[in-house]
Amino acid sequence: MRSTEASAPLWPAGAWKEAEKIVSRSPTDFEERVYAPQRITAIVATLAEDGVSPAHVLAGSGLDEAAPVTRVSYAQVATVLHNALRLAPDPAFALRAGARMHLTQYGIYGYALLSSRTYAQLLEFSVKYRRVIGPMTSMAYDAEHNPAICSFEPLLSLDPCDPLYRIALEFTYAAHLTLCRDVLGPTFNLTAVHVTYPAPAHANAYATLLQCPTVQFAQSANELHFDPAWAGCIPQLQDGITHEMARQSCQQFLDELTHISGTAALVRRALADQMPWRFPKIEAMALELALEPRTLRRKLEAQGTSYRQILADVRRGLAIEYLRKTRMTTEEIASRLGYSDAANFRHAFARWTGKTPHAYRLI
Repeated sequence: MRSTEASAPLWPAGAWKEAEKIVSRSPTDFEERVYAPQRITAIVATLAEDGVSPAHVLAGSGLDEAAPVTRVSYAQVATVLHNALRLAPDPAFALRAGARMHLTQYGIYGYALLSSRTYAQLLEFSVKYRRVIGPMTSMAYDAEHNPAICSFEPLLSLDPCDPLYRIALEFTYAAHLTLCRDVLGPTFNLTAVHVTYPAPAHANAYATLLQCPTVQFAQSANELHFDPAWAGCIPQLQDGITHEMARQSCQQFLDELTHISGTAALVRRALADQMPWRFPKIEAMALELALEPRTLRRKLEAQGTSYRQILADVRRGLAIEYLRKTRMTTEEIASRLGYSDAANFRHAFARWTGKTPHAYRLI
């Protein structure tokens, strides 16, 4: 532990839990081709409507429209999203693409949702088994209060000012509305839409495409609000046996996915367990995981990542959270992130985001 640790500022209230959320939120199976390609298909189809060639949207992803695949990776999704951001003539393309995501496109996961006993059970299932579909966001819900709330956090970016963060949320919001109407009928409506980033140029499209008159930007959380009475509504095709069979299939996939993404996930979990925050060298982390350092390097490399990259991702996420949600000074944040001085932290943050910590906080 660094000698400056004893004089470092107190850990902010609730920051341990915030750090754990950041560590657990990012995909650990970034390069593994294990997810269905429907999200990419929806984006390609939406841009094709606007005259953009599928080949251009798929460029650099290793995917070819003429050779359909059944499994894709987060890395391929991210590549397609970056291409779409650059090529789309309509800035609201992600909202339109998400609206294409009907239940039939989710496979066995969709059958589980469709056969849920109630909408509340559907939400509970969505949270627990969301990784089955390679989601763009994490999800939580509270259907006990008024309004009922579904909250989301993008997985492919932790920075609300990053366009990738925005389109992941737009896609998810529209997809969630389509899913709910597929299950509960066309009368399902949202009562409010909240997002954490400032209003984009196409802000008016939110109310139109999400069919919700109350859309608020620069909020403290990403939330969809709805009437809690919907929680007890029974889907038209609810069936306990079908739901349980589909649930078992989803559980089997999750078990397999845990095996695939094991090493990177273990590293992130180990980092979370070492708070108050410490950033051990790879030799110390390998010892904790009962591995040789070279074995740990090899396992992470096989997953398309590295210990250095995981540390950078975690530090970046924490820095953004502290700047957004606390009054910690740059020096205090630098100390908590293990930097020898604030200048090194400022350089790293500028490299990650293109902005200084001070400029980022003013956004």
